[in-house]
Amino acid sequence: MINYVILGAAVALGRYYGGKEDIRADVAAFSNEAMKYTSVLESIAIVLLVVAVIAGIIVFFIDRQYKNLVKNNHVALDAWVQQPEGPNLKSKIQLVFTYWMSAGGHKIRSDPVPLAEQESTFMKGLKVVVEEGKEDSVPHKKSSDCIVVGTIRMGFGHHRIAYAACSWSLKSNKKKPTYFHDFLNIESAEATLIKDMDKWYSKGSRLASELGGTVEKIWGNLTLSGDADALRSTYQMAEAVKPLLTGLPKDTPIVASHCLVALAAVAAGFTNVINLVIDNHAQWFVVVPGALNLVQGPTNYAQLLRMGVPPEEIQMAGAWIPCDLVDNLNKDCNARIARAKSNNKPLRILIPVGGAGAQRLFVTKLVKALMPRVRKGDIQLFLNAGDHEHMSIAFKEVLDANSQDYDTVDTIEGVHAFCDNLRAGREASSAVTLFAFKDYFPAVATTDLVSRVTDVLACKPSELAFYPVPKLMIRRVGDHEAYSALRASELGDGTLEARELEDCLRFIELFKDIPGSPLLVNMNNMIMENGKIGLYDGCKNAIEIASKMKGAK
Repeated sequence: MINYVILGAAVALGRYYGGKEDIRADVAAFSNEAMKYTSVLESIAIVLLVVAVIAGIIVFFIDRQYKNLVKNNHVALDAWVQQPEGPNLKSKIQLVFTYWMSAGGHKIRSDPVPLAEQESTFMKGLKVVVEEGKEDSVPHKKSSDCIVVGTIRMGFGHHRIAYAACSWSLKSNKKKPTYFHDFLNIESAEATLIKDMDKWYSKGSRLASELGGTVEKIWGNLTLSGDADALRSTYQMAEAVKPLLTGLPKDTPIVASHCLVALAAVAAGFTNVINLVIDNHAQWFVVVPGALNLVQGPTNYAQLLRMGVPPEEIQMAGAWIPCDLVDNLNKDCNARIARAKSNNKPLRILIPVGGAGAQRLFVTKLVKALMPRVRKGDIQLFLNAGDHEHMSIAFKEVLDANSQDYDTVDTIEGVHAFCDNLRAGREASSAVTLFAFKDYFPAVATTDLVSRVTDVLACKPSELAFYPVPKLMIRRVGDHEAYSALRASELGDGTLEARELEDCLRFIELFKDIPGSPLLVNMNNMIMENGKIGLYDGCKNAIEIASKMKGAK
């Protein structure tokens, strides 16, 4: 078409200037050049048209895939996250791709995963949910007159919080059962989906911690980006794994220490769901529509309200702390104060490793730097390698390289005996004690138990940042943890984050080298003051709320 227009213009000009040979020649040249450019423009136009058609097909396909993905969802998330128009194209592509990568080959079953139960071998009175047919199990009693504490073994944090909630439920609910329901404890296709997802998170945490620099920055940004799309993505996974819950009565109180559990409960139609919100950084990713979201502090509460979480679905509760630590808070703090003021006691430092097994380089450097003071008798180290063999090996290598003797505790009975000995007024038999286990429960529980007899808990600002123990906040793994360290510092029961080794050593000097240890004494006094106003009663309050819900009455 363009060709004909240009050719017609050229002919008209030729006729107008008829007889003028030079003009006609110019017109002919112009016509030839125009035809060349026109051919190029037509080719570009065709390419653009093809691209537009392909883009249109892709947009149509993505939109259809997204609609198919969410069409059976129990919860409409868009309005809840203040996006009633729904996600944009970029978000749809991300959500479809993420689901395809994590659960694309998984067919969501309509029937529930058959469940059974067995007595816990670690917590007296606690019942553990297992898959049907597991050895030493009995059929699960399908009654809503109970408390179900749901979690997922992703790192130690979610398990630690779940066990804390169980400790309060076992104390206050003598006549009704408390169930510990770890999704990964159920042999099933749904559990395999979650395990595969957790592998990527654990690997990312370790790489960020080991490599630092750009990798750590990228990982840090990812942990801060729990936006509406992250919630949508997690919810779709919850739709896939909800058969792990659907066999229970829908009015059963569910106390979830992992948002995926709470989302699965809501997706399955449960009506009494409590979500224990982690960290101190407000993100859509950590809250659950249709659940009562309990938070640990006022900053998170205010920010989540500001984001648009409905007021009736959020409430302040306090920190997620085990019953034993809260009940003995004053006793333990006074014992630490007496040790600090004596000026002749070694400073006990508990250094636990997170469940993802990150921090190896930083923590071993810290242990190595403390060796002169350990040999001098100034410091005792309690090293919890958990169930991470690579961390146990790393600790042993640095200790052996410095010719440092150490004791090893590898059973939960040994942990109790160790703590009883220290509470009796005696010191550890060695300047360094290494805790290393094959089982998961003692790996988690050891930090809780030894926290009562340590002077300082040196940990990354994870769930432990809220513990009622004087804390040295060491280098974080994800940037979302920075806000937890800030809260500990403002409450007076922990330091600001010590990201460099020199900062850690300086805080340890402040703890130990000033006569009377005023910083350590002040932290213990602040913990007792915080305890008076219930700042550590989060799990206690969560269980009280759950116990009053319809199914638990």
